[in-house]
Amino acid sequence: MHYKILGRTGLNVSVAGLGCGGHSRLGQTYGNTLAQSADVVRAALDLGINFIDTAAAYGTEKIVGEAVRGRRDKVIISTKTGIASWTDPNAGPFTGAQVLEHLDKSLSRLGTDYVDVYNLHGIVAAQLDYVGAEIVPALLRAREQGKILFLGITEHFGADTDHRMLSAAVPSGVWDVVMVGFNLLNPSARRNVLRLTQAHGVGVQNMFAVRRALSSPEGLKEALDTIEKAGQLDRSKLDATDPLGFLKTDTDGIVDAAYRFCRHEPGIHIVLTGTGKIEHLKENVASINRGALPSKTLAKLEELFGQVDSVSGN
Repeated sequence: MHYKILGRTGLNVSVAGLGCGGHSRLGQTYGNTLAQSADVVRAALDLGINFIDTAAAYGTEKIVGEAVRGRRDKVIISTKTGIASWTDPNAGPFTGAQVLEHLDKSLSRLGTDYVDVYNLHGIVAAQLDYVGAEIVPALLRAREQGKILFLGITEHFGADTDHRMLSAAVPSGVWDVVMVGFNLLNPSARRNVLRLTQAHGVGVQNMFAVRRALSSPEGLKEALDTIEKAGQLDRSKLDATDPLGFLKTDTDGIVDAAYRFCRHEPGIHIVLTGTGKIEHLKENVASINRGALPSKTLAKLEELFGQVDSVSGN
């Protein structure tokens, strides 16, 4: 396993991070038992992964807590809370006091008295003023109490594919770590976010390295259709029957190429990978630990998708 220093936090993190959400949620979505999902977390630790990202909304905090019992001092835990109800769109935003209640519940589920990174989950640009006035002061109090080591914020990539929220949030100096959507179909964070995080010493978790668009032919077709409709793709430059077939020449396939593309992007510290299967996890980690893509492949990806900011790839 390779490791990097996570920006100004000073944390030495594995470049592969275990994501406990996404479509899989450690396999909970697909029928894993709690024990099987905990085994995936333990396998990640055995592979050298020391960064685990979960969230209250994922329903996997208890699984993580069980899996890291006895190894807490070897693990960097990142979890999250939303600032409004995910299920009731008519409910108002949470107060700072409510967010602190959510933090205490997460700590209880995780079986720990602190989290290394506590993130606000899926924030959009219109919420930043409220976050700054109401939520951040509460988070700073929790940090003073030792319940949080570092503050993080994650974007709602599906609704913010050009990163308006993070482009505004990073220069504020509040956030030690951010989670950004970045992949070979939409590398716009390179110009909109990563140049800022590097300038401000902010740590970066990369999500959406591989989602549906890069793991299924149907998902890829939908993504390419969206990009073309946005006027950001010349479809004639792609093979109609195997649009990303050129990636297979110097790699172990599209998924391998996708992870390596993100892993070696300047400014990215952690590439999250999520699965409910240990063998799948091993394959993904092997890809993340491989070398950079050939320069000719990177040049072709830049030519095709370098200006895309219209899809998440979900």
